[in-house]
Amino acid sequence: MADLHRFTPSEPPRSNSGVVLGVVALALVLAVGFFYLTNDDRRDRRADAVTQAAASADEAVQAVGEATRNAANDLDRPR
Repeated sequence: MADLHRFTPSEPPRSNSGVVLGVVALALVLAVGFFYLTNDDRRDRRADAVTQAAASADEAVQAVGEATRNAANDLDRPR
């Protein structure tokens, strides 16, 4: 019965540090890739926001132009 408690491995236990290091490296590569992908999306969103702002300003200028034209037409009409 004393022999059951005795354990002599044929080779020493190996550590799994290589696997852990590989998983950490993979996570780092994925994180960097995700950053670059979302950074491009962020630039596109900024460009879209600038384009929308310019379109809004253009619409506002057109509205002012139409209002000015209407006011000028009202002044030219005989009363």
